[in-house]
Amino acid sequence: MAPLTVLSTRKKAQLRLTRESEIFTTIIKAIQDKKGENIVSLDLRQIPEAVADFFILCEANSGTQVKAIADYVAEEVEKYTDEEPYKHEGFASQHWVLVDYVNVVVHIFQPENRRFYNLEEMWSDADRMDHNDD
Repeated sequence: MAPLTVLSTRKKAQLRLTRESEIFTTIIKAIQDKKGENIVSLDLRQIPEAVADFFILCEANSGTQVKAIADYVAEEVEKYTDEEPYKHEGFASQHWVLVDYVNVVVHIFQPENRRFYNLEEMWSDADRMDHNDD
């Protein structure tokens, strides 16, 4: 069987991320600036099966806002950290956009899709933190 070359081509960070890492704080601030709601981070670092160190989840009230948040996150992360997404998905439907920075994955949902996929429950072993600036 051939090796999974897709996984071996992903950039690996030199250090594990923390919630104080520049990319993490930049993503949270960008979501807050675009009025993302119910912002949550899941710390997956202690879960062996996890595909990233962190998931950051938020909600937007329309497809337009989902796209605006995703675009702004990508813009701000590139501006402040010089990082570009490894990949992104969901821009066509704008119900759930995923922006993948390898060690941190941003999920921007419309509320009904977030309830349906319920990533917080799926990754309930992860340490959860709310990031709402109320």
